[in-house]
Amino acid sequence: MTDIRVRLSLQPVVAADFEDMLALRIDAMRPSLERVGRFDLTRSRERLAAGFFPAYMQHILLDGERVGFFTLKPEGESALRLDHLYLRRSASGQGIGSWVLRQVLAQARERGLAVKLTALKESDANRFYLRHGFMLRGEEGVDLHYEWPAVERVA
Repeated sequence: MTDIRVRLSLQPVVAADFEDMLALRIDAMRPSLERVGRFDLTRSRERLAAGFFPAYMQHILLDGERVGFFTLKPEGESALRLDHLYLRRSASGQGIGSWVLRQVLAQARERGLAVKLTALKESDANRFYLRHGFMLRGEEGVDLHYEWPAVERVA
């Protein structure tokens, strides 16, 4: 069996990718949003549009096929904000999210920055982030706020 890491790659996002990314976000988020009574197609579009910054976004490819995407952007001078880490439900559970997170955390470690993110309550993502060293920093409504602390910059 081939190591999945050799089958994964990243690709820049362009503005024309929005609709495909919206469909992927809906596929990834629908079960969690329905659990907390918050699924709404219009709201899904608005949430993605509000955070749609192609310069900070990457598609996640498995064997050349888009299976997810994420946003990693600066937040002040001391942190990066990880937003919109979504995988198609058919792609979850294969180690793809962990592969992405290892790259994100390596970049943060190299720059001496913390990583902040928000996850939906009752989402499977919460266990995932805790397992990868994120600490719960607070909650607001249906959102949980996490942080992976900055480490000393690698020389």
